[in-house]
Amino acid sequence: MTITKETRIGELLSIDRNTAQFLFEMGMHCVGCPASAMETLEEACQVHGADVNALVKKINDYFSQQK
Repeated sequence: MTITKETRIGELLSIDRNTAQFLFEMGMHCVGCPASAMETLEEACQVHGADVNALVKKINDYFSQQK
C-alpha cells in the first residue's frame, strides 16, 4: 500500500487508526469530524500549513516498517 497526497483522511484512518498520530503532529486535532474524513492529505496540509510531501513520506515510512 502506498499513500499519496490524494489519499483521503478517512481512508487513511480506516487502513490504520495509528496513523492519526501523524495528523496530530501537524496540528490536525479534528481527525474524527466528518468533514475531515473527506479531505485529502494535501487539502489538510494546505489548511494547517504543513508540508504534504513530508507527511506522505512519514506515513509511507511507517507502513514500510509494519511489514
